[in-house]
Amino acid sequence: MTRTLILMRHAKSSWGDPFAEDHDRPLNNRGRKSAPAIGAWLQSNDWLPDDVICSSAKRTRETWDRLGLSTPEIRFTPALYLTGPDEMFAELATATGNTVLMLGHNPGIAAFANRLVRNQPDHSRFYDYPTCATTVIRFDIPDWNTLEWHQGEVLGFTIPRELLE
Repeated sequence: MTRTLILMRHAKSSWGDPFAEDHDRPLNNRGRKSAPAIGAWLQSNDWLPDDVICSSAKRTRETWDRLGLSTPEIRFTPALYLTGPDEMFAELATATGNTVLMLGHNPGIAAFANRLVRNQPDHSRFYDYPTCATTVIRFDIPDWNTLEWHQGEVLGFTIPRELLE
């Protein structure tokens, strides 16, 4: 059996309110345009999640809302807020869907992506994972709790700038 992970960093956020807590920062105008473009890219490739695990931060929630996707199950969790790859790995092991979208933050998500795949895509931005960067990774595993590092095959990687040009 195969499982698919859609690994996404939140869209570009605003620093407009100097008094806002980091957790409460919304998207800026660029981020509000980027998220729907990523959602359309996922839809055009038929990469649609049946399970979503999303950081509880405002910018990740707003990114999810603007993707224009629907899913039967979504979990907003503080466990993905500014966390590292080991914690993300543990959170993914609890997923129940066949295609899971995990939406989080850097620097953890870039490190997580790099540790999950066998071979990194030939893309200069994969290593730093800019805002709203998205990787689709396939795993030949029966369920998420059997996942190991460096098992994934990259099916696709993109950044909003490529979709909005």
